[in-house]
Amino acid sequence: MLWLTLIGLALLCTGIGYGFSRLSASGNQSDVLVERINDCLPQTQCAQCNFPGCRPYAEAIATGQANINQCPPGGDSTIEALAEVLGVPVVALNVDYGTHKEPQVAFIDEAACIGCTLCIPPCPVDAIIGSTKLMHTVIAEDCTGCELCIEPCPVDCISLVPAKPEVSQWRYPKPARAHD
Repeated sequence: MLWLTLIGLALLCTGIGYGFSRLSASGNQSDVLVERINDCLPQTQCAQCNFPGCRPYAEAIATGQANINQCPPGGDSTIEALAEVLGVPVVALNVDYGTHKEPQVAFIDEAACIGCTLCIPPCPVDAIIGSTKLMHTVIAEDCTGCELCIEPCPVDCISLVPAKPEVSQWRYPKPARAHD
């Protein structure tokens, strides 16, 4: 009898939780749209689109404050995915924000690194590790190739190299179709 009561309570709680989740999802369709847009973006957090990261750019697109063609890292495939999600025509990448490049990651010449730590704060994904007065290195699997670490380096020991195909952040998800 106790088991039946526990199972009943579990089912009731699950049903209530499901109801609340459906209510909140249906209550704010703009959040759903922002998530769909954000899922199309490459998550480089590079700020080349003039927004501080991919999520703020997605919010700006959803509210009509930004165009779908401001993401150089995403290139044509991201523009196509965004156009499909929004039901708008595909447009060319706006080169005022940069040009599309093949996926790349930062590489630190460890012998030249002086351990100044100036490259660590601008990294939006914490892909650089090291300590003051010790050499630094890049965790390639976490690096998005945003280039934000290059300028602050006083000894120019950071360069960009082609990303290996298995670096997962460069696999763009296909957007859900409008009728899904």
